[in-house]
Amino acid sequence: MEPLFEQLKKQAVAKRQRIVLPESNEPRTLRAAGRIISEGIAEVVLIGNRAQIMEQAKQLGADAVEHATFIDPADAGQIEPYAQLFYELRKSKGITIEEAHKKATDPLYLGCLMIKHGDADGQVAGAQNTTGNVLRAAFQVLKTAPGVSTVSGAFIMLLPPGSPYGEKDMMVFADCAVVPEPDAQQLAEIAVLTERTARDLAGINPRVAMLSFSTKGSAKHERVDKVTQATAIARQLNPDMKIDGELQADAAIVPSVGESKAPGSDIAGHANVLVFPSLEVGNIAYKLVQRLAGATAVGPVLQGLGAPVNDLSRGCDDEDIYKTVILTCNQAIAKKK
Repeated sequence: MEPLFEQLKKQAVAKRQRIVLPESNEPRTLRAAGRIISEGIAEVVLIGNRAQIMEQAKQLGADAVEHATFIDPADAGQIEPYAQLFYELRKSKGITIEEAHKKATDPLYLGCLMIKHGDADGQVAGAQNTTGNVLRAAFQVLKTAPGVSTVSGAFIMLLPPGSPYGEKDMMVFADCAVVPEPDAQQLAEIAVLTERTARDLAGINPRVAMLSFSTKGSAKHERVDKVTQATAIARQLNPDMKIDGELQADAAIVPSVGESKAPGSDIAGHANVLVFPSLEVGNIAYKLVQRLAGATAVGPVLQGLGAPVNDLSRGCDDEDIYKTVILTCNQAIAKKK
């Protein structure tokens, strides 16, 4: 396992969190859950009928799942407090108590309600469900974190050993997963949240570059203006963060180019956090770096929700779920600091 995950795993074991895996009848999820429990990484909550889940788990060799906490949506007594909570959260939107009870039996909503109720610390889903379904439950129940209006997705890019870029052979890219065309305010929030992700999860000292096709006024365009405005807003939101923009990609990460194009900048040529001007650019960039540079893309790590909820690809494997739980544990630990 990569050094980053070895460190994050130690932190998770030391401060064990309660993580909901709502797709509890899914083989990859059950195998990952068994490993997480047997290694003491987290207290796992599974949603479904205990006997049915255990029968499947034993067939998969995931016997450690018996030590999970089980919440059965068919058990009215278990569901009642969460249905009441959802009713209180959504009654202003016109929901009835009957509708609240129905929603509370949906595993994605139930997991988020457990977090909101204080009975869990995070959730990992998406092996069976779409990103839209995972996020919809999180938005309706957990909403965004205080002072945040935008949820985004960051990737921790694990670069080949000895890479001349980033820090500790790592960089962090955002937004690569959620917001198609952020405005200046949204882009600023993405920068602030990604700086936090880089510090809390990647364990690096963040130096944030706000990327564009222009460096310090070399081109004039409204898209460039958006990036310069976002940089200024981000500085207001977090005066202590190390950030500069607008910068072209080479000016952000190559020292000689940074010195030439942006003399006097503390960030130019030394950035380890790259904030892209749109989802289109960010998504293309992380996939190119992954394929052409042989980097490992860890994520997306969802940023800005009221509590840690992370989305999986439906093509994920056991290892992806295992690592995403480790990341989610560390997000929960950081949130409690």
